[in-house]
Amino acid sequence: MKYHNTEIKEVIYKTEELLEASSNRYKITMQIANRAKRRKYEDIDIVDDPMMKPIIRAILEMVDEFTQPEIISD
Repeated sequence: MKYHNTEIKEVIYKTEELLEASSNRYKITMQIANRAKRRKYEDIDIVDDPMMKPIIRAILEMVDEFTQPEIISD
């Protein structure tokens, strides 16, 4: 599996954005890892994007939750 250079840069940028928004780098790192691990086993039968690794999906989801809280509020 090969990622384009622009995709890699976007994931790195989003990761940095997430770490900057968090008050505790260790805690957010553990949350990302736990979410990726959970998604890996929960989404075995769901095929959204088989090319996207669970860790990348977790990072992208969490950065949206941190930077755009209005998308998950009622």
